[in-house]
Amino acid sequence: MSYLIICMSAMLVSGLTLFSGFGLGTLLMPAFALFFPVEVAVAATAIVHGANNVFKIAVVGRNADRDLIARFGIPAVIAAFVGAAALGYFSHLGEIFRYTLGSRTGIITPLKLIMGVLMLGFAFFELLPRLQEMKFDRKYLFLGGVLSGFFGGFSGHQGALRSAFLAKVGISTQAFVGTNAVIGFMVDMVRIATYAIMFFSAKASSSIGSDQWPLIITGIIAAFAGVMLGKRFIHKVTMKTIQTVTGFMLAAIAVALITGII
Repeated sequence: MSYLIICMSAMLVSGLTLFSGFGLGTLLMPAFALFFPVEVAVAATAIVHGANNVFKIAVVGRNADRDLIARFGIPAVIAAFVGAAALGYFSHLGEIFRYTLGSRTGIITPLKLIMGVLMLGFAFFELLPRLQEMKFDRKYLFLGGVLSGFFGGFSGHQGALRSAFLAKVGISTQAFVGTNAVIGFMVDMVRIATYAIMFFSAKASSSIGSDQWPLIITGIIAAFAGVMLGKRFIHKVTMKTIQTVTGFMLAAIAVALITGII
């Protein structure tokens, strides 16, 4: 069942978000969180997300805008390191509250609470019309890079903010997709390296184990398949549909995290 859930989640979301620039990490992380500790789920998602970006770079990376990569991507990379380090700090904090509802025990931790609130905020960006239309001028690229990178390192949520900033800077669709992929890959490499250092230096019991890698590799392969399917069928799916589905899924998962259900 775990392989089916991860495979379907990675394939579907990867295909739907090929051109949107966000959604894979946002929706795949909760799927991994069903089977891994939350901090490990973030790291596992980063690996799948990074591998998927490598695949996209091979396809559309030549269209990336180098000026945007420098002005937006470099601040994002630096902020991603800070965000990943913050994740390491919060992952060691104990539980805030524990409760039992029927046969299920809910455990609320600072990390789950913070990530749930973040995800709920991103859900509003997808569901509220006024926030859906929010765009940013080029002069705010540095700020956008910092915000996107920090959340990318802390919780894996970088694409939504990055797309909001990059979508209004006068570039073609091809350049938008290519730039998104390159910057996303840069951030992923920083946070993956930071997670690895934190796990090994602390000898964390929640580091990725050998029995968890097959599930991660399954997610990578499924994400690749999703990209290929997305290229074929993406013209049949509107951006409005993607935003609505993503928003409702984010809201549901955020509530589950905040209440300690997952």
